[in-house]
Amino acid sequence: MKKISLMVMVALAACSFQACKSNKDSKETADSVNAAKDTANAVNAGMAVAEDDAKFAVNAANGGMAEVALGKLAQGKAVSAKVKEFANMMVMDHSKANDELMALAKTKNITLPDSVGMDEKKEMDELSKKSGKAFDKAYVNAMVDGHKKAVNLFEDGSKNLKDADLKAFADKTLPVIKGHLERINAIHDSMK
Repeated sequence: MKKISLMVMVALAACSFQACKSNKDSKETADSVNAAKDTANAVNAGMAVAEDDAKFAVNAANGGMAEVALGKLAQGKAVSAKVKEFANMMVMDHSKANDELMALAKTKNITLPDSVGMDEKKEMDELSKKSGKAFDKAYVNAMVDGHKKAVNLFEDGSKNLKDADLKAFADKTLPVIKGHLERINAIHDSMK
């Protein structure tokens, strides 16, 4: 048994090292590590969930971290009081959800990304170059798009997750994300 565990650890280390060399972003790296854990599951060294459930957790964590980072950016750059208020809500609500997801992932041995993915970093870089009303408009558009994707992710998770704890997290978080989407759509409509 020790020999099998050692082989699994060596395989995970090799996957992690390979992920670093291949310029993968942290989201892709987490997916790769989780895939390796999933194949190791037969020897009790893997995750306590199916690989698709782990992918949901990785995508939810990546999206949540992006919402917090973009919210912090908007707290400093937005000019509209409504946009700043929304940004504050993003930081508070998504930080809370991220903390819950991290604690849950730890109990399930799911590796989550340690920073936002490359696409989200690119979006933050683009937004950080804007100021004034142009920033507000771009941020609001990004929030509408991001929350539409998040609603789809969490609706799919609510229907298809196999792990009861992850499903409960998706069920609990989905109404909050839908509320965010309604709020940002109202802000978006008021800017026209």
